[in-house]
Amino acid sequence: MLLAVPWAGAADVVREVGGPTGTLAGTTVIDPTNPVDFTTGALLVEPGESGAGRLAALAPGARLVKAFHLFPASRWPVARDGGAAPAVAMCGDDPVAVERVASLVRDLGGVPAALGRLDRARQLEEIAGFATSLALSGTDPRSALPSLPA
Repeated sequence: MLLAVPWAGAADVVREVGGPTGTLAGTTVIDPTNPVDFTTGALLVEPGESGAGRLAALAPGARLVKAFHLFPASRWPVARDGGAAPAVAMCGDDPVAVERVASLVRDLGGVPAALGRLDRARQLEEIAGFATSLALSGTDPRSALPSLPA
């Protein structure tokens, strides 16, 4: 299941489909949401927590994977723009679900970058806030990261 909704409605959608009652148990849930104020770049979750963690708590037994939160739909599939394959940072507690999402990333022409357990999700969400803040200031977020040799 791809939870492709704005952050403001994500918890409601999880509740609506019965997440709290276990209907998503065993289901791979991809969380591309960004709990970010897009006017400031600030995170909309408390210090020490993540949006992905909140959603996982609302759906006991779901195999939640944080992924696809940085690239807009217009970048997929990669063949659309002929650009370099995007690295899709992801994290999740269930290795089978992470590999399932990694396979999807490869099928779309991307490069999966599994970064560990779901407790890393806040870092991924902070990157979205960082990129938003840079874009709002008129700076291309890509210019803020070093270009390392391959």
